[in-house]
Amino acid sequence: MNLLNVTIDGIKIQVPEGTTVLDAARLANVDIPTLCYLKDVNEIGACRMCLVDVGAKALQTACVYPCSEGLNVVTNSPKIRDIRKATLELILSNHDRRCLTCIRNQNCELQALADKLNVREISYDGVPKGLPLDNISKSIVRDNNKCILCRRCIAACNKIQTVGAINVMERGYETIVSTADHRSIADVNCVNCGQCINVCPVGALYEKDNTQVVWDAIKDPDKYVIIQTAPSVRAGIGEEFGYPIGTPVTGKMVGAIKKLGFDKVFDTDTAADLTIMEEGTEFINRLNNNGKLPLITSCSPGWIKFCEHEFPDFIDNLSSCKSPQQMFGALIKSYYAEKNNIDPSKIFVVSVMPCTAKKFESDRDEMEKDVDISITSRELARMIREAGIDFRSVEDAQFDNPLGEATGAGVIFGATGGVMEAALRTVYYILEGKRINELDVKPIRGTQGIKEATIKITGIDVNVCAVSGLGNARKVLNMIKSGEKNYHFIEIMACPGGCVNGGGQPIVPAKIRNRIDVRAERAKALYSEDMRATYRNSDENEFVQKFYKEYAEKPGSHKAHELLHTHYVKRDRYIATK
Repeated sequence: MNLLNVTIDGIKIQVPEGTTVLDAARLANVDIPTLCYLKDVNEIGACRMCLVDVGAKALQTACVYPCSEGLNVVTNSPKIRDIRKATLELILSNHDRRCLTCIRNQNCELQALADKLNVREISYDGVPKGLPLDNISKSIVRDNNKCILCRRCIAACNKIQTVGAINVMERGYETIVSTADHRSIADVNCVNCGQCINVCPVGALYEKDNTQVVWDAIKDPDKYVIIQTAPSVRAGIGEEFGYPIGTPVTGKMVGAIKKLGFDKVFDTDTAADLTIMEEGTEFINRLNNNGKLPLITSCSPGWIKFCEHEFPDFIDNLSSCKSPQQMFGALIKSYYAEKNNIDPSKIFVVSVMPCTAKKFESDRDEMEKDVDISITSRELARMIREAGIDFRSVEDAQFDNPLGEATGAGVIFGATGGVMEAALRTVYYILEGKRINELDVKPIRGTQGIKEATIKITGIDVNVCAVSGLGNARKVLNMIKSGEKNYHFIEIMACPGGCVNGGGQPIVPAKIRNRIDVRAERAKALYSEDMRATYRNSDENEFVQKFYKEYAEKPGSHKAHELLHTHYVKRDRYIATK
């Protein structure tokens, strides 16, 4: 590796060839402010906040300027500070500065940068944009009056997810991030994944807030309100209350939720175990009876909508299983209601998900309102704070039974590769009569976007693939169409890294995202729970066994299909263009 000698503010360091000035500065522990930059997502030098003096006629943007041998960089001088402050003031001049009521108040990168650069007055008279709020979508709200044109959301939507629902429209002062023909985000091919929200540095994008609907349900004496929490919530929500990234806070989360007044607090992981029994059976049937292969998982509603828009010829490959969220709702309003003599019409099911697309999924006509409302990890955190609950001092509590009985296989659903591993644990056991060697499934663990493994089951080499991020899904499906790849079973998660990095998880500022793999840290929390679990295979879940024995006969039965399976539809395809 060719090393370059570089000087950053008088500090001499060596860096590999190809290193940017920004990365070199970080190696030298020199902080250069950024706003549009996000590692591996948006590296375009658009905001001009990272300007530095490299000895050229003009200042250069550190995030894209390459180091060269002997380069001498000045990152902090009166001239540079003045230009940065003037640039920031220009950005702020037409920004909607109602910060106290903004959803990103105290977690806004623009706000933090203004404080850091000591901007106390705005020297420029900007013209308010006065743009309408786009809040028609079930999942995502867009407020272009807050937009600073950093283009991070565009990079996430176009470069990472390859959805292309938004792009830069118009020119000059009229430039705006928008959709084709300025439609609502609900009327284009947006898949509701929320990755645009996660990368937005301000409050221009956020989830549709359903917390008041939940509060109203809790206080309604005629409603029996049940809440379920997805596995990834426990791995992320602690960050909202000051815990390090990747801290599992299951007990405190359950304890805090119980203080909010729900009638029952259950674990979506139980339904994840149920999903494995149905999906595993479906895979075995397709494998043994020349069914449509590859079978592709259907747990991620962002992926499902992407498939409906972009790859409708693969709809028949999708598992007909509902997602764990929806299976849980269906289970509560049938089996659970019957066993507990509760009128299903009085049951109100709330789900807490790491995912904004779950809001859309719960409202799909095909789901028959199995789940009444879905909120994100962030929304749950807001409810806890609003109720005055000190999360860190809450005593640990356990999920209510019987739908708090889950296995480690259900827990790892939140990490990319987790659904596939959980399915293989049970499928292998059913077909081989013994447990799978975990070394065989390790290749599908980790945060890589595309992971493959071949596992011999009953003499057949079963090719499996775990995919996260819709850009990677597009690559894999195109390789299958071209004949380059041949798989039997594929797990696809819309969000890079899986649900732990869902669009409803706590927002992590770029400064932290640029140096920590948030996806990997949160996934560790799930795998640690899996390792501690009494049972680690979905087929060992006693509640699931009881459900089939008393109500649905067996996995894949007619009764199970009526309750736990669904179908998907072809959708029009719109793409925002320049």
